[in-house]
Amino acid sequence: MKMTVPKFVSMKSKEKITMITAYDYTQAKIADEAGIDSILVGDSLSMVVQGNNSTLPVSLDEMIYHGKIVKKGVSNALLIVDMPFMSYQTSTEKALENAGRIMKETLCDCVKLEGGEEFAQTVFKLVSSGIPVIGHLGLTPQSINVFGSYAVRARTKDQAQKLIDDALSLEQAGAFAIVLEAIPLELASQITQKLKIPTIGIGAGLYCDGQVLVFHDMLGLFDDFKPKFVKRYASLKQDALKGIKDYIKEVKNNEFPTLEYSYE
Repeated sequence: MKMTVPKFVSMKSKEKITMITAYDYTQAKIADEAGIDSILVGDSLSMVVQGNNSTLPVSLDEMIYHGKIVKKGVSNALLIVDMPFMSYQTSTEKALENAGRIMKETLCDCVKLEGGEEFAQTVFKLVSSGIPVIGHLGLTPQSINVFGSYAVRARTKDQAQKLIDDALSLEQAGAFAIVLEAIPLELASQITQKLKIPTIGIGAGLYCDGQVLVFHDMLGLFDDFKPKFVKRYASLKQDALKGIKDYIKEVKNNEFPTLEYSYE
């Protein structure tokens, strides 16, 4: 059964929501077949796919390209595409134009953007134009040069109140869910209780309405670094290394291909 925005919102306080990133057809198909509720084509592809040091370099065209190929592997999950750095920050009009491109060219269900009250008008404009929006607060990777690190956000009382105010502003503007990244679990719990829309945590503890993890992190494909909040559910890099090493050894020793893998 296809996940829709209303159905996603209705899950709040009834059933935990699951979300995972995907960046190509195969990853999306695997996640969708597993029964994931939602798939995010995250700008994290800049790091785990493109090899960059941050999410900043990935372009709008690249996000659209990956969104299009992910869409081909999705039958049931809600499909979300990130709006990359500088695709919505310059003006509300530019944000609408770029979000419209994402929706039209990828056929995704909604977009996600980072930022709080300062982008409430942008969220309102997108939603009013028929583009569902998920917000993103806490550790916002597109602002890494402002914060200087990927440390936990909102540890002081004033910072925590600002995050609460931002969340309420996004909800009022029409966002249908908010991702909370790398904030204290008590604060995430407060925000979750105050909002009528779902919260999706990544490093925000167990009290959020749902959870999201990066495909490459949770399956052990990407190990350049490992955030505290990442649980490894598989070790695919190690499996891949072993498989490739076995292949190299068999070819070198003339053990592959055998007649079984040859045509007569």
